[in-house]
Amino acid sequence: MAGALTRYRIMAYIVGVVLLILTAGMVLKYGFDEPIVVETVGPLHGFLYVLYLLTVIDLALKAKFSVVKTLLVMLAGTVPFVSFIAEHIVVRDLKAGAAVQVGGAS
Repeated sequence: MAGALTRYRIMAYIVGVVLLILTAGMVLKYGFDEPIVVETVGPLHGFLYVLYLLTVIDLALKAKFSVVKTLLVMLAGTVPFVSFIAEHIVVRDLKAGAAVQVGGAS
């Protein structure tokens, strides 16, 4: 599961950063009539978001997430800053779960 978590964390940060760039591009497009950032970064974000979804599914299957948690983590890649928050929560929860399993195994 460590590999799935690492892949998810990397994709969460990448998608989060690209989404912030895309959001800035939307301001440029609609506020200043400069669409180049949206035209360039928009398709890139779409492609990266699909990869993000695949990493979420991989992690969710390995960590046995509920369907609701899986969907919420998937949606986190669509709202600026939320992928960073979701990544933090997922890592915290998985580390807490691992500590309980290790502590319970003693």
